[in-house]
Amino acid sequence: MQKLLLLHGAIGAKDQLQPLADLLKSDFEVHTLNFAGHGGEKMPEFFSIELFANNVLTYLEQNNITKINIFGYSMGGYVALYLAKYYPNKIEKIFTLATKFSWNPDISSKEIKMLEPNKIEEKIPAFALLLEKRHHPNDWKVLLKKTSEMMIALGNKNCLTLQDLTSISTRAMISVGDNDNMVTLGETKEVAQNLKNSELLILQDTLHPIEKVVVDNLGMEIKTFFK
Repeated sequence: MQKLLLLHGAIGAKDQLQPLADLLKSDFEVHTLNFAGHGGEKMPEFFSIELFANNVLTYLEQNNITKINIFGYSMGGYVALYLAKYYPNKIEKIFTLATKFSWNPDISSKEIKMLEPNKIEEKIPAFALLLEKRHHPNDWKVLLKKTSEMMIALGNKNCLTLQDLTSISTRAMISVGDNDNMVTLGETKEVAQNLKNSELLILQDTLHPIEKVVVDNLGMEIKTFFK
C-alpha cells in the first residue's frame, strides 16, 4: 500500500485533514503531522519553510519511511515542493491544493492583515476560540505573530522562485479552487507550467478554506492521481 503524507496549512493543524485521512485510509497508508508550534507542538523561536521541511524529514526518519507521496494544503503544498527541490530522493509524487506561490512585500503586507489577533477576536470570536483550542497549550496569538513574520520573510525572499521550480522533476498535481480568494488561478497556472512534470487541476465551486472543500471530490482526485 502506498504511503501518503497529508500536510496542513499555515495556522492550521493535522486535525483539519482528518476527514480526508479517513476517506483515504482504505487506499493508502495515511500519515499526518503537526508542524512545529502548531497543534500543540513545541513552539520554535521562529517559523520558516526550511523548519517545516525539516519537520517532515524528521517524521520520515522516525517512522523509517525512505520515500513518500505528499498531499499539501496551502502552506503544506509549498513545503512539499520545497522538499522536492532540495530532497527529491525523499518524495514520490506531490498533490498541492490552494498553495500561494507568489510572494513579494506587497502581497505579504496584505496577507498579514488577516492575521491580526485583535481583529479576529473582535470580528470572528468563534475562530479565535477555535485557534486557541487547536494550538493549546501554545498561545495562538504568538503563533499568528510568527506566521506573519514568516510571510514577511517570504515576501522579501521567496524560497521557491520560478527558476527553482524549473529544476524540480517530481511528478506533481497543482490544484486550486475556482473561488479561492487568497490564491489566484494565474499564479497556480504559472507554477504548473514551470514544473517539468506537472498537471493543473481547477476544482469547481471551491473556496480556499480546507473545511469548505468537498472531501469526496478531493479524495477522488487524490486517489486518481496517486494510483
